[in-house]
Parts: sequence; C-alpha cells; structure tokens
Amino acid sequence: MNRDAGLQTESEEELKRSAQSAVAAHWRFRSDQVLAGSLEEWNMRIKDLSGNGNELESVRILPSGDKERGSSLACLQWEQDPEQGEVLAFRHDGDEANKCYFRTVAEAPLNTMTFTQGYTIEAVVQLPHPFDEDKHSWMGVLTRQGSGAELGRDGERELLATLSVSNCMEYQWVYHPDSGTASSTSWSRYLKEKEWHHVVIVNDTQETLLYVNGICDFSCLHRNLQGLAAVEGKGWNVGASEWQGRLDTLFSGKLSEIRIANRPLPPSEWLANRKPLVRLQGDYEGTVALRKPSCYHFAFVPDPQKLVYLNPHMFHAQVEWIKRSSHDQNIAMTVFLGDVVDHSDAEDEWKRASLAISKLDHHHIPYLMTAGNHDYDEADTYLAYFGPHRFKGKSYMGDFSPSSYSSYGIVQAGSYLYLWLMVDMKHLEQDLAWCTEVLRQHRQHPTIIISHDIVFKNGMQALEESVKGRIIWEQLIFPYDQVFMTVNGHYDGAGHQVRSNANDLDVIQLLINYQDSYHGGNGWLRLAEFDEEANQIRFRTYSPWVEQLAEYQELHYPDYRFLTGEDHAFTLPFSFKERFGRMSSFIT
Repeated sequence: MNRDAGLQTESEEELKRSAQSAVAAHWRFRSDQVLAGSLEEWNMRIKDLSGNGNELESVRILPSGDKERGSSLACLQWEQDPEQGEVLAFRHDGDEANKCYFRTVAEAPLNTMTFTQGYTIEAVVQLPHPFDEDKHSWMGVLTRQGSGAELGRDGERELLATLSVSNCMEYQWVYHPDSGTASSTSWSRYLKEKEWHHVVIVNDTQETLLYVNGICDFSCLHRNLQGLAAVEGKGWNVGASEWQGRLDTLFSGKLSEIRIANRPLPPSEWLANRKPLVRLQGDYEGTVALRKPSCYHFAFVPDPQKLVYLNPHMFHAQVEWIKRSSHDQNIAMTVFLGDVVDHSDAEDEWKRASLAISKLDHHHIPYLMTAGNHDYDEADTYLAYFGPHRFKGKSYMGDFSPSSYSSYGIVQAGSYLYLWLMVDMKHLEQDLAWCTEVLRQHRQHPTIIISHDIVFKNGMQALEESVKGRIIWEQLIFPYDQVFMTVNGHYDGAGHQVRSNANDLDVIQLLINYQDSYHGGNGWLRLAEFDEEANQIRFRTYSPWVEQLAEYQELHYPDYRFLTGEDHAFTLPFSFKERFGRMSSFIT
C-alpha cells in the first residue's frame, strides 16, 4: 500500500472521529431510521444517530374539531430522490386536512444545551418547486421552541432561534445568543433554482456564518454571540417555525438530513462538500484597460443595498476603485442606480453609504444618483444625505426637480457633451413636466436616462417595460431623439435590448442588478467603454472587490474578476456621428 495514501486515509478517519465526537444530534429522514410508529399512524419516532438520545417524534395538527379526517400522505411521504436516495417530503400548501411536523422528545438532552463553545448546524434541504410566496414564506426548517420574551428580551418579534425560508427564498438563521438582550440574524442570497441545499450555520462565539453549498454570502459579526438561549421545558421543532411563541408556517419541501454539533466545525468535517450550482460564468484573470487612449468609460453601480447593509467592504472597494481609476480609465461619469441602502430607517446604513461615496466628493470625481424604493421614508432621509446640497458647487451638475429627487447633469466625454437625466421612480408623475422641459431645453445633447424602475426580465428572459417604464418610454424617450440609452436596476438580473424611437433611431436599454446574486452582488459593477473611432460601445461587468481579494488568496467560484455571457459582457455597434447627427428631428 502507498504510504502517503495510508496516511491520508488515517487522517480522514481522524477527522471523521473528531467531528463525530462533537455531534450533539443527528437525524436522517429515511424509513430505515424510524424507531417506532409510522407515517400512517401519525406516531413516528426518528432515531438520533449521535447516540445521545435526541429522538424526534411526529406531531399531528388536526383541523379544528376534527380528529380523524385526512391521511398522513397528504402532508408527509417517503420519496426516492436520484441524488439523496430516500428522503422525507413535506407538503403543507394550505389544503391538507392534516398537518405534521417533528419535535425533540421531552427527555432529549439537546433541549437544555446552550452551546457556549460555539456550534455547527447542518441541514440538507430541497425547497418546494415551484416556490409560492404566499404559501411558503417564513416556513421553518429547524426551530428552537420558545421566545425571547420568555427570557425578558427584546428582538425580532421575539424569535428564540429558527432556520427559516424567507419570502424571497433566502435561508435565514435568527437566534438569541445565550447572553445578550436581542436576536441576531444571518442569511443567504436569493436562491432561484430547484436544487438540494447543504445549509451550514457555524458560530465560533464571535461570528455566525451561514453557508449554502459551500458559499457564505453574508455574516453576522458582533460581540457576545456566544451560545444559544434556551427556555426551560422546551425543545426543538423540525419542519415548523414559531412566531411570538406559537407555531407558524410549516415546512414544504424535502429533508434528507440535519446534524447539530457542539463546536464550530471546519469544512473538512461537514457532512458533505457540495459543489455549488454554477449560475454565473466569468474570468478569474484580466484587468480593466481602455482599448485606446481616445476611449472613455461610464460606470454604473447597481443597487448596492445588500453590500451597504451586510458587506460594506465590497461597496467601499467599488468606490475606491472608481476614485483611483478615474483618470487612468477615463471614467467620465459614475452613476448609482438606486437602493443605496437596504433599510431606510437604519441610520448606520446611510452613514456607511455616505462615507464611501464621499471619496468621490473629496477627489472631485463626477457622479450622479437616483433613489430606489428602499431609499424612501417619511423623513426624506435620502435627501438629507444625497439631496441638492450634496451636489452644490459641482460644475457638471445642472438642476433638481421641485421634488428634489429628479435631477440632471452634463459632462464632457470624448467628442460630446452628454446629458444625464435622473428620473425619480416615486415622484415620476410629479416630476414628469420638469423632466420634459429638461429634454426640450437640451435637445442638442446626447442623453442617457437613469431611473430605478424601467425594464425587467419576464418569464421568457426577455426585457419588458414596467408600468413606470412605459410612462418613461412613451413620454421621455420615444419622442426625443437625443435619448439613446436608459439604465435601471431594481429588478433582479441583467439584460439589454435595442429599441427604435419615433424616428426609427436606436435606443439601448440596460437592466443591471446583482443584489440577489452571490454576496449581495460581490462588488460587480458595469463599465461602458465608448469607442468613437471603432463606432462601438463595449460593456463589461467587473468586481473591484474580487480584484482586492486576489491579492491575498486564490480565486474560486463565484469570485470572478469579470462576469461573462451575453447579459454581462457584450459589444454593441454604435455609429456616433450618424446617431447623434440626427438629434434635431423629434416630435414636439
């Protein structure tokens, strides 16, 4: 036998033994793990593979006043899965006569454990397909019974601890540490496709990380995240969440396995090293460079809300790169596409966003902004941070609408003076006359219209106008020949199309939004390189954050410097002289 192979096998066995010694509870949802009872009899008990006696027992929920109607098969069924083998399917879509979930038995040692040395929770889950927001939002996978209120604490609706699925198909781990006064939350990105998820929650008493198939999108980093609070006399639920101390949405989908360890486990000791489903294509190598000195860039920063909220270092990396590269890459204008914060009532998010963007102010780098739906509140906090006062004295700045939310600016780039019309989505109808007048007065300037809400991707993956987008097209784009491009975020994904206006002139429309992708966008921004000599515009999606990351670690999926594919990297032919030479003819 090869000596090295023998050592490797021995090392792997040691890791397995080490992980097994830390396991507090372990359940496999297969018929051969049933200790007693059956689905049909509603009295099933599932074995704890750890040997610690943390068995699960099924709990039947009957319709009011009805003790016998319905069958267990209406909500629970053993199924064969090609990837996982036998699994347990839960169906709680609202029409079942009976409902069922599991809870730890009253004598389970797990019920009193507080995990003061950290913990690792793993669940192998498949969400229902199709996912119905009305039926499946906030359903529970694993929940610790009880509420923070029972311990005299504040918190997010006083949840004690729950791994749930949000209305946006995100996994969320909300919990009360053993010490402290409020709950803490970690969650995943938006999950779009039907697949098995290996969800891993790792707490080392200082940080709580949530992974899905090996990728950690967001972390919760605070002090005093030690342990999990427990309420005396209460245990754990599998397949049911709680809300204010009462049962809430039951789980729909499939469960293969759940394991809980009493310390933070490294990836080598997890149940499985699952490979992520590759949704994005990209390049790990390459740098941003103009094709020739006469070219110039426009930079678009898509909805940074998740970055500002959860990964502010990535947003800082975007703005820092724009600051440093403005001259070398000839970035004539940078535009923020809205939703600069995730929560309009969170002052710390506003401060983080403002501090990052202030780098552009201090270095006199042109930028413009539009608000998104997450930026509005009754106090007009957006205006307090990014209103007219912020742009006072900037030479490229034109004016603001009466609402102060819409604005325009003019910047020299290459052979042209470009007008940027920022059309506010919330005050669209109020600002429409003002926006129209701006276009009438500046018919000689090639114009790009920015609004948070213009086009979205429909079920056929084609771009389609939103209600607000149709108003913008019909009243601000179609009649005005100088408008040659629109850009928006808001809707998930990326796409582009070329349409014709009233005089059969091309109008490029871009959707750019990565907030629901990995790490809340992973620092990706869109660069548009204008090449007047070659009569083309080259679009690329680049992450300054990944560029930083590459300085101290090898890059792995999904950390691409550049995204590739027709929605993220493409070149459009554009005859500048012909297109801009015909701007004087438009409908009045």
